[in-house]
Amino acid sequence: MRIDPFGLERWFAEYEHEADIMLAESGIRSLDASRFDLDPGELGYVIPTNGDPEFRASVGDRYDRSADEVLFTCGTQEANFLTFLSLLGDDAPVDGAGGASDPDASGVGSGTHAVVVTPTYQALHAVPDAFGDVTRVELEPPEWELDPEAVADAARDDTAVIVVNNPNNPTGQYHDEAAMRAVYDVAVERDAYLLCDEVYRLLAEDPQPPVASYGAHGISTTSLTKAYGLAGLRFGWIAGPEPVVERAWRWKDYTTISPSLFGQHVAKQALGRSEEEILTENRELAAAHRETVAAWVDDHGLDWLDPVGVNAFVTVPDGFADAEAFCRTVVEEASVVLAPGHLFGFPDRFRIGFGLPTEELTEGLDRVSGVIEEHAPTVDSAATNGGDA
Repeated sequence: MRIDPFGLERWFAEYEHEADIMLAESGIRSLDASRFDLDPGELGYVIPTNGDPEFRASVGDRYDRSADEVLFTCGTQEANFLTFLSLLGDDAPVDGAGGASDPDASGVGSGTHAVVVTPTYQALHAVPDAFGDVTRVELEPPEWELDPEAVADAARDDTAVIVVNNPNNPTGQYHDEAAMRAVYDVAVERDAYLLCDEVYRLLAEDPQPPVASYGAHGISTTSLTKAYGLAGLRFGWIAGPEPVVERAWRWKDYTTISPSLFGQHVAKQALGRSEEEILTENRELAAAHRETVAAWVDDHGLDWLDPVGVNAFVTVPDGFADAEAFCRTVVEEASVVLAPGHLFGFPDRFRIGFGLPTEELTEGLDRVSGVIEEHAPTVDSAATNGGDA
């Protein structure tokens, strides 16, 4: 098994520790710990290691699922990783069909093939590619719309999982419920699962139902990182069919064993009495910052899809060979980190994150504007004068 280097994380490692402003961050700004009770008592393992049963039941209610259909994880990254291990890292179908008694029988989740809608966060295609075979279904600019027929064409008899990130990172496109349910129907027809990474869902003003609530073939992963501003908790979960969740728990015994006790303690507060206040505050910040970035994009004659969440995928300004050249110039001359689009397969775009504090966003945009203006192509005087010297 081989996995590609994580391009975005390597880019961040190169620049983010020394740069002044991080305009590539994909989540909402972090909340201060003083807003929460920080004493969970004795700092032992979470017992049982899949998470507090009552808390899992409460989270499960959000998906019309039981406590046994929820597994707490150390963030969405682990949730997705464990799900891929469960679906692609085991020869037996997840639903229990096949096995020693009938090795040729097929069942839901049998196979080593994944269909992944891209562009997306690299882990959502690199990890399944390391375990099996991946077919990508590309979203097309400028609208980045999900095409269920293209997903159906890519699905095969050995497809175990279809993967969608909704709202999408990096484009900010929020695929509508009709399209998502049509993709779910493809998964059902192929005896596969639909895995949806939903970390940005609750930043939407009117969130759609989560995929795990669609039915037996739906799996949702998420965390308190992107929408809640609690990345440091490293707390997320998988919600889905019990056979998938049970197998993921088995794999978790070999990764982090249990979720963070401290993370679970604060998560109970964030998903309880504090949730409405947190999400209202964060949605208002995202909406205000979206307007600021929209005006900035327009001022520079750039193009984007008005996004849901706090990411946007913007065209590269004139005067630069590609997004990587632009982003390197910006960080080296202005000490501002952006994410070049070649890391998502689109070298003519860059990802900008606008969930950071307002003062940092304003300063960062001003600095990037300075770089754009400094490198703007000059108008040829001969062309200006009609071509006569």
